[in-house]
Amino acid sequence: MNNNTNFLKGRIKSISYAFKGLWILITTEHSIISQLIIGAIMCVFGFYFNITSTEWMFQILAIGLILTAESLNTAIEAICDYIEPNFDKKIGKIKDIAAGAVTFAAITAMIIGAIIYLPKLF
Repeated sequence: MNNNTNFLKGRIKSISYAFKGLWILITTEHSIISQLIIGAIMCVFGFYFNITSTEWMFQILAIGLILTAESLNTAIEAICDYIEPNFDKKIGKIKDIAAGAVTFAAITAMIIGAIIYLPKLF
């Protein structure tokens, strides 16, 4: 087997792992499911208010930012819980920092939403 075949097989395997992780997130993680519902509602608003292509790009980017941050937070929490299943102040700080990253993403998304939708509402 040549290097190109091994490379291709490796990439296909990596993609299958990525989709497996995506499936786990969207079927078991309540924070991801909640954010997907909110994202879908925002898309309905986008169609209702007939937002521009540029507004769609920012909205989709904001939705993706939130889902990415939530996914990484979930992974960090899982690692922390695996390493230390009992309460530990240092692990708690790590989890709080990861949750803070999600908060940055959420604030960014809310600002983007406000810039897009407030002028259409008022």
